[in-house]
Amino acid sequence: MSINAATSTNTENQPSAVLNTDHPFWQIIRTVPDFPKVGIDFYDITPLLRSHVDAVIDALLAALPEGCLDEVDCLGAVEARGFVFASLLAGHLGKGMILLRKPGKLPPPVANKAYALEYGKDTLEMQNNLPPERVLLVDDILATGGTLNTAYELCRSAGHTVVGALVLLDLVALHGAFPVPVYTVLKA
Repeated sequence: MSINAATSTNTENQPSAVLNTDHPFWQIIRTVPDFPKVGIDFYDITPLLRSHVDAVIDALLAALPEGCLDEVDCLGAVEARGFVFASLLAGHLGKGMILLRKPGKLPPPVANKAYALEYGKDTLEMQNNLPPERVLLVDDILATGGTLNTAYELCRSAGHTVVGALVLLDLVALHGAFPVPVYTVLKA
């Protein structure tokens, strides 16, 4: 399987119009129509994790510009599937993680922030007593940007510097600009 990474950044941190729907991962990802509610296509990335983990790690790392990881102290793992990718990368890179979780999952003290999803509302929490670090946010899919923007805001409010975000799949038509560069493997 060849690796064809793409970034969704330009000089204004705006999504690029270039889509890469011919990437070999698309042959493995399953699209589930009308899930979790009517009108939403859910991209099931779990088949990639069953038999293509090494290729996924390689593709995520290839999506980052040279030298980016030199500026990263730890990975900001966004619940829930972001945990999977951040864990794989942290183990591979020897870097730590900060968890951004649903309410009630982390011991206090925590900071939290509510946000809107494309199909409802939610809240993220993170421990707010950690020493400041340079963080690369990691998640599976960037859709409307609510979750990733909330993760960014929580990290900043806790004194961390967010150097960028890394996602497997960027649904470019669903979100606007992001305050830091977003690096991605797939775009749709």
